[in-house]
Amino acid sequence: MKFTEEQQMLRDMVRRVAEEQVRPLVAEMEETREFPESLVEVFGDLGLLQMWVPEEYGGPGGDLTSVCIAKEEIGKVSLAASTLCANNSIGLILPLLHFGTQAQKDHYLPLAALGRTLSCVAITEPDAGSDVSAIRTTARRAGDSYVINGQKSWITWAAQAHYMLLFARTSEGRGHDGISVFLVDTKTPGLTIGRKEVKMGRHGSPSYSVFFENMRIDADCLLGEEGTGFKACMKILDLNRPSVAASSLGLAQAALDESISYARERRQFGKRIADFQAIQFKIANMAMKIEAARTLLYTSAQEIDSGDTSRLTLLSSMVKCYVTDVAMEAALEAVQIHGSYGYSTEYPVERFMRDAKLNQILEGTNEIHHVIIARQLLGK
Repeated sequence: MKFTEEQQMLRDMVRRVAEEQVRPLVAEMEETREFPESLVEVFGDLGLLQMWVPEEYGGPGGDLTSVCIAKEEIGKVSLAASTLCANNSIGLILPLLHFGTQAQKDHYLPLAALGRTLSCVAITEPDAGSDVSAIRTTARRAGDSYVINGQKSWITWAAQAHYMLLFARTSEGRGHDGISVFLVDTKTPGLTIGRKEVKMGRHGSPSYSVFFENMRIDADCLLGEEGTGFKACMKILDLNRPSVAASSLGLAQAALDESISYARERRQFGKRIADFQAIQFKIANMAMKIEAARTLLYTSAQEIDSGDTSRLTLLSSMVKCYVTDVAMEAALEAVQIHGSYGYSTEYPVERFMRDAKLNQILEGTNEIHHVIIARQLLGK
């Protein structure tokens, strides 16, 4: 992929940071399942937390392509750490840029630009995953306030976040029209962080249950108009999904790199396993699919950055679905190439396999994205 000189400089800088600052923490994240707080300062000082903040608010003025470049490079080292990169994109910056009032932008964006603010997104509930319209958390108007009651689950960074993008129902019944979106301070009374989920992978990126019991927030926490939360959710997810794919692309490339290195060194039946056609075909197929995934990702990101959003939903779903599937396949092949060592924590490929799976599920399962792609193409 051909990048501009500025984009190449960003890539090289993030690659160096990933190797020098992130890689030494990977083993600790896997063992302790804890989030390395030191990375907030590292990423914040380099502008990696706040990449989307426009220059007029003190930020780096990044775009989708630059976010994808950064997340790919960090994803090569740690998928968990890559979720911290551009943390505020979906939980704070993009919602404000597209749906916030000028007063809201003036208040929150300069704070985000400082590179110390974390955010989280509270959409998923125990009975509402891919079906966002099924959420039950309620927000009832009470004078100049809203009173929130309900529960969210699998909320990444909830315990560490300063602000939460909260989706709740402001009218009775089910369906899209009754959902609204709020920007909430996580220290608000009535908000309780529940248990940390014990996950198969992505150990350094913690997820939590969250409970709301008569949590009262000011009416000016509402983003946009009442009842427009579902449309806001879809727009924000469409803009963010390519960055999820970018993290997976980094993991896929790491799986290929580890496989090539191992195949060159491992000997069986008197020769390197790299000399066996079966291994060669696996590596060749991995490389072809990763290159196709990279091309799809960055051509799509550049089209979106150009201001042409006519295919935003289609491209977003294609990129998220295809690249995360490629990453899962690459991780599985890497484990197979490593044989029994692939099943051992002595090599990183078992971690790749565990980490890759989640990105096929979050922000809409890949099965849902097949439906979205088909509907976009068929006009349904």
